[in-house]
Amino acid sequence: MGHRDEGRGRGAEATSGQVGGRRQRWDGPDGGGMPGFGMHGPPFGRGRGRGMRGGQGRRRRGDVRAAALALLAERPMHGYEMIQELDERTSGVWRPSPGAVYPALQLLEDQGLVTAADVDGKRRYQLTDAGRAEVPEQAPWDDVTRGIDPVQFKLRDAIGDIALAATQVSRAGTPEQRAAAAELLARTHRGLYAILAQEPEPSAGDAS
Repeated sequence: MGHRDEGRGRGAEATSGQVGGRRQRWDGPDGGGMPGFGMHGPPFGRGRGRGMRGGQGRRRRGDVRAAALALLAERPMHGYEMIQELDERTSGVWRPSPGAVYPALQLLEDQGLVTAADVDGKRRYQLTDAGRAEVPEQAPWDDVTRGIDPVQFKLRDAIGDIALAATQVSRAGTPEQRAAAAELLARTHRGLYAILAQEPEPSAGDAS
């Protein structure tokens, strides 16, 4: 099946260590990963598929069928491209699996809402007239991220960037640079706990 081969091939590419929309490999000096982060980075890093969680520790899920219709209303896409788009538009909160996306696309095709054609070895989908009539008014991926503090995304990305920079220093830095980086990280560690130790300032409504 074309789309299965496509998913496997692109999935292998996604673990190759590229930055920006693809999973990164966090190799330490010996290739074994940064201590405490495992092989693919920190738990809140930019490794795709490790999105932020919401609601009692469960990863948020969206309506795959509605999302596929909304994405295809923009342009024809193949299945893996849809997965990437949803991952990026939700800042990693929602990355549906191929096992959720391809059956949904097959159902849409059976219902006459989309058509599919092989283009450059990939099965590309586009809406029919009937499918355009079914496109939701609001983007389904917005429901997935609703209520999440945007600062959480900034913190997650900052942790990933710091871990990546620390990895580079540990691999390419001189002993002096590694020592300086270790001290900087130690100060940052202490500073973060100092922030937690601060008493929150009362809001205007609390003043009496």
